[in-house]
Amino acid sequence: MMAQIQQEDRINLNAKKFVMWIFIFTSFMLFAALTSGFIVYSGGSGHGLSVILPSSFRYSTIVLIASSVTLFFASRAAKRLEFEKQQMLLWITIGLGVGFLLLQVYGWYILAYKMQIYLVDPNATRSFVYVMTFTHLLHVIGGLIWLISALKGSIKRIPQVKNLYRMEMTSIFWHFLDIIWIYLYVFLLLNQ
Repeated sequence: MMAQIQQEDRINLNAKKFVMWIFIFTSFMLFAALTSGFIVYSGGSGHGLSVILPSSFRYSTIVLIASSVTLFFASRAAKRLEFEKQQMLLWITIGLGVGFLLLQVYGWYILAYKMQIYLVDPNATRSFVYVMTFTHLLHVIGGLIWLISALKGSIKRIPQVKNLYRMEMTSIFWHFLDIIWIYLYVFLLLNQ
């Protein structure tokens, strides 16, 4: 009976993991479409970005990379049944994720109030900075929800199979966010 329940859980978890990969693929396509739209518009209009990116975007990149490192170690702690260490590292990862969020919002503040670059701008290529970073930020909020779910599961001491599953799903999504942000940041740097 117990083996049958574990088999059903494994099948359900694999189906959910497949859905996660589909979501990641569609998100990747969304960001590819945004960057392609930027290239097409800027090439056709003759307008470049003409923006020096705020330094907070560089700092937020460092913070996001650090959060991926702490999440990696949290996953490793979960596999070793070091739940207190897992929870501490998840708290740090969440804190870094919130720090990334705040640095991005501060970057928008710099763009809007110091550089006078707005979402609706005569040079529409500048609007892409807001659209791309806001879309990524929405994904980060989703990632923070995953992180909080993984932390709650660890605190409640859910069965280890489910704990590891939550950590794996959270890691897949969070590392994807990291890769997408590095891609967007480098893309914007090359086009500034």
